[in-house]
Amino acid sequence: MGKSNKCKAKKQSYISVPSQIITSLSSSSLQSLLLSPKKAHLNSSFFVGHNYSCRRPRVCLSALFLFVLVGLLRLGWNVNTLVLCSQSFGSNTGKVGERDHQVLVTSQLHSPRPLHLESEFWKQPDGMGYRPCLELSAKYRKASEAILNGRSKYLLVVVSGGMNQQRNQIVDAVVIARILGAALVVPVLQVNIIWGDESEFSDIFDLGHFKRVLADDVRILSSLPSTHVMTRPVEEKRTPLHVSPQWIRSRYLKRINKEGVLLLRGLDSRLSKDLPPDLQKLRCKVAFQALRFAPPILELGNKLARRMQSKGPYLALHLRIEKDVWVRTGCLPGLSKEYDEIVHNERRRHPEFLTAKSNLSYHERKLAGLCPLNAFEVTRLLKALGAPRSARIYWAGGQPLGGKEALSPLTREFPHFYNKEGLALPGELEPFANKASFMAAIDYIVSEKSDVFMASHGGNMGHAIQGQRAYAGHKKYITPNKRHMLPYFVNSSLPEAEFNRIIKELHQESLGQPELRSSKAGRDVTKYPVPECMCKRNKTT
Repeated sequence: MGKSNKCKAKKQSYISVPSQIITSLSSSSLQSLLLSPKKAHLNSSFFVGHNYSCRRPRVCLSALFLFVLVGLLRLGWNVNTLVLCSQSFGSNTGKVGERDHQVLVTSQLHSPRPLHLESEFWKQPDGMGYRPCLELSAKYRKASEAILNGRSKYLLVVVSGGMNQQRNQIVDAVVIARILGAALVVPVLQVNIIWGDESEFSDIFDLGHFKRVLADDVRILSSLPSTHVMTRPVEEKRTPLHVSPQWIRSRYLKRINKEGVLLLRGLDSRLSKDLPPDLQKLRCKVAFQALRFAPPILELGNKLARRMQSKGPYLALHLRIEKDVWVRTGCLPGLSKEYDEIVHNERRRHPEFLTAKSNLSYHERKLAGLCPLNAFEVTRLLKALGAPRSARIYWAGGQPLGGKEALSPLTREFPHFYNKEGLALPGELEPFANKASFMAAIDYIVSEKSDVFMASHGGNMGHAIQGQRAYAGHKKYITPNKRHMLPYFVNSSLPEAEFNRIIKELHQESLGQPELRSSKAGRDVTKYPVPECMCKRNKTT
């Protein structure tokens, strides 16, 4: 008995104490990742209430045999798990990660199929047969030879913002290098003034993989060659928004041919979203294939995703309810007057932070669908869409304004609520401490691997994951129809059943189904990869 108890404790050891934000959650919520739902005890009336007694040994023994057999069958998973655990107990030399993986595999093999797998909420959209297709034209391939052999032109870029914003700019940097026929020096990541993150490209992304994937498209260099180290680059600080390839060539080609090195900054939304087909495919190739996270980040992100997957499907929420989001959007968190005043004061001190249209009041912004959903609104939306109370939720994002109070509507209705701090083993996140880009990358990985994803507000991460999930076969992605649904949220006379019906109807076409970018001019192909980067293929091809 002593050995099995130790083994049981050992099996549960890889879930750490939740983060400060969710300290109010019960330990049973965390243990649900590891343990199968408890089975109902056999009814004691199996014996009590019948006229049988042990004075009739044959009847008593038969009943006892049936009781033990049923018990063993119903507890078969636990028995198998304990047997496996007892076999490996004698070896204490294995790493924590190896034991963790063994427990997860055992759980997946022996746990009964959860009933909610059949729930409508977890049903995936019809991908309509769309698959990735990035075949490039003969003209593009013919031009590649001269571009890859060129040794006279080099493009330097400095990308800014958060991790997902930097990803967008790196994608466009590769395309601009291709347009100019220049070699691209690995992009420099500008230190983020808010997060203070000094990470370099190779800290966050797999540089070797990046070079290999793009080897036939653009020459990627880790640094300028010695022949150009002393060259003073031509610097362009203010590229207009949404410029065309023709503009790029007319503006920069003569200068880069003459000077050899061109330096560009702040590429966010500088390149047009409507490019020729080959360049759109290149965009997709960079975003969906070349930009892979560095091995340490990928390893931990995948590990946390497996812990969420170990008991069936899960929902990932990108909750954009941090203080800076409320300040920038001109919206209010809806918690209390105290928190509204905090947001107002911050906005008065830093009016430059407000990126929303200043001629709209808060209520006008809200009804126009321009504000993030708070936790109460997210909860009502999920319940209306059929999310079961047993749904396990991974939430991505920074610390919300208001802490656990801001999250309480969600945690009350959906108690199986986790984030990276709560899922990680003690010490697993230490190498990434004070590295906001690393933390954002881990959130990205766990969110992208979820069965269902929803963001409380748009933003770079939500857009990137929308495209990634589409490219992966149109995995379910809920886009809250804020502008049309919010009037129903404030209608207190509406019966709950009618509210749920209306909300489901409003979101019938907002669940991650294929959407043609051609019907959305000016939208990013890395958000809407159909039809430029995905097409319908015959199964035989």
